[in-house]
Amino acid sequence: MFLVTGATGNVGAEVVAALAEAGDPVRALVRRPDAVLPDGAEAAVGDLDDPASLGDALDGVEGIFLLPGYQDMPGMLAKARDAGVRRIVLLSGGSAALENLDNAVSAYMTLAERAVRESGLDWTFLRPRAFMANALRWLPQLREGDTVRAQFPHVAAACVDPADIAAVAARALAGGHEGRIHDLTGPVALRPADQVAVLAEVLGRKLEFVGLTNDETRAELTASMPREYVEAFWDFYVGGTLDEATVYPTVAEVTGRPARTFTDWAEAHADAFS
Repeated sequence: MFLVTGATGNVGAEVVAALAEAGDPVRALVRRPDAVLPDGAEAAVGDLDDPASLGDALDGVEGIFLLPGYQDMPGMLAKARDAGVRRIVLLSGGSAALENLDNAVSAYMTLAERAVRESGLDWTFLRPRAFMANALRWLPQLREGDTVRAQFPHVAAACVDPADIAAVAARALAGGHEGRIHDLTGPVALRPADQVAVLAEVLGRKLEFVGLTNDETRAELTASMPREYVEAFWDFYVGGTLDEATVYPTVAEVTGRPARTFTDWAEAHADAFS
C-alpha cells in the first residue's frame, strides 16, 4: 500500500491517478472524507501537522509520497517508521540544493530533506523545477480578455508537467531509487512569453503578452504573499540564485519516455482555459 499526501493538489492528484491506473494499492490522505478520488483509490482522513491523526492512514503502508514543510516532520516520520513504513518519496524542489536557510522557500525544502534523511527510512528526493500547471495562474486574465501580464518576464524555466513528476514518483515508490535525488524538468526552457504563444496556438486565440517591470512584479507579490516569500522569489529570479533553465533528462531516464512538452500540457488542459 502506498500513501499519497497532498492527494488533491497539482502533483498529489496525479500521483494517486498514476498509482491507481497501474493497479497499485493507493491510499489518499485527505482532510475531507468526501474528496473525489480516482477509481481504485481509498481515502484516509488525517492531518500531517497532527501525527496522532495518522494511525489508520499508515496501516499497512510501505511507501509514502510526502509533501515538504509540515510543522512536525520529525514526529510524522517517526510515526511512519513505527508503523512499518519503509520508504519516503519527498516532493522537494531545486532550491533545496542551495541550502540557504535565509531564503524562506529554500529553507523549508532544505529542512524537509534533512528531516527525511535523518528519519532512518529509505528516501528518494524529487526536485522539480517550475510546474507547467503554474500557467493556470493566468486564468483570471484570460477570462477577462486576451492580454496576459506576467511577472519575471525574462526568466526562462524548463517547466515540468505534474503528470511527469507523478510518473517518476510512482516508480520511486515501488523501490529501486533509494538514496537518489531526481532533478525533474520538461524538455526545453521557456520564458513566459513563449508559454503564452503556445497557449495562443492551442486555444486559437490572438493573445498579447506584457512583461511586468520589477516594480510592478514586487507590488503584485507583496499584495499576495508574506514578505519573506517575496524576498525568496526576488532572490531566485532577480538575484539569479535559482537555475530553472537547465534541462535534465531524468523523466525519460526513469519512465522510458520523453518528458511532455508545454504544448502537450496545454492541449491536455485546454478546457480549463475556456
